[in-house]
Amino acid sequence: MSSSVIKIWTGVGAFILAGAASITLGSPAVAMPTGNFVIAAEAGGEGGETAEGAAKAPVPAKAPAYPVQGGEGGEAAKPKFVNKLTNAQLKTALRKGGHVIYFRHAQTEKDYVDQTTAVMGKCDTQRMLSVMGWNQAKSIGNGFKALKIPVGKVYSSEYCRAWQTADLAFGQYKMMAALNFPKAGEYTDAQKAQMRANLTPLLLEAPTPGTNTVIVGHDDVFDAVTGIYPEPQGIAYIVKALPGGKLEVIAGIKAEEWLEMSKISVSR
Repeated sequence: MSSSVIKIWTGVGAFILAGAASITLGSPAVAMPTGNFVIAAEAGGEGGETAEGAAKAPVPAKAPAYPVQGGEGGEAAKPKFVNKLTNAQLKTALRKGGHVIYFRHAQTEKDYVDQTTAVMGKCDTQRMLSVMGWNQAKSIGNGFKALKIPVGKVYSSEYCRAWQTADLAFGQYKMMAALNFPKAGEYTDAQKAQMRANLTPLLLEAPTPGTNTVIVGHDDVFDAVTGIYPEPQGIAYIVKALPGGKLEVIAGIKAEEWLEMSKISVSR
C-alpha cells in the first residue's frame, strides 16, 4: 500500500483540515487529513525557525477545489497589476538575487476575518491551510528549486497559515510580529500607517548578496504599502528597492505559475 509522508507541527495547538482525523502526538492533540500517511512529527512554530533537515512532505496529491476568496480585512476594487517583466526576464532576474518576494499565504479552508480573535501560537483559533494550500506551498518550493532561484532570509507573520506556508515551501522561516494584522476588522488611518511602518523596512532591506528575501504574510499589510491587493491566496509579488527609499513592484506570480515558469527557456 502506497503512503505519503505528512508534516505535522506540534506545540502550536490543533492543526485542522476538513474531515481531519484527530490523533495525539504528545501534547497538545493535533489533527491530520485522513488517508494513508507516514507521520513525521515535528516540534516548532512558536520559536521561529524549523529544525534543519526536518521531515517535510506534501499531503495527498488531489486537492479539493476550494473557491478562491479574498478579504481577510476587506478590500476595495483595485486596478489589475500588470507585470513589468516577461516570465523569461523575471526568471533571469530572480536567479541573480537582489529582490524581495512577498507571498500572501497559501489557500485556507475558509476566508474570513480572524485577526480580532486569533491567538498567536494557537492554530486552532485561526484560519488554517486547506489541503489545496498545502499543495500550493509545496508547489511553490518545487518551482523555486526547478528555477534555481536562490533564497536567503525567509520571514513570516506569526499566523500559522503564514509560517506553515513558508515552512512547506522553503523549509525555514523567522516569525515577525511586524507582519501581523492589527486586531481590527476595519482599519483606522493610524493602523494603516502602522502596517506601512512595519512592512516597508523589510521590503527595503537589502537581501543577502546573491539571494532573494522571501516574506510570507497577508493581504491588507501588503496593500497598505503598495496599493496592490494580493489576490488570490498564494500569490507573490516581486519587489525591488530603488534609490531614495522607494519601492518598485515588478511582477506578480500565482502559486501554480512557479513550476510553469521553470519550463520557459532563457536566451543567453
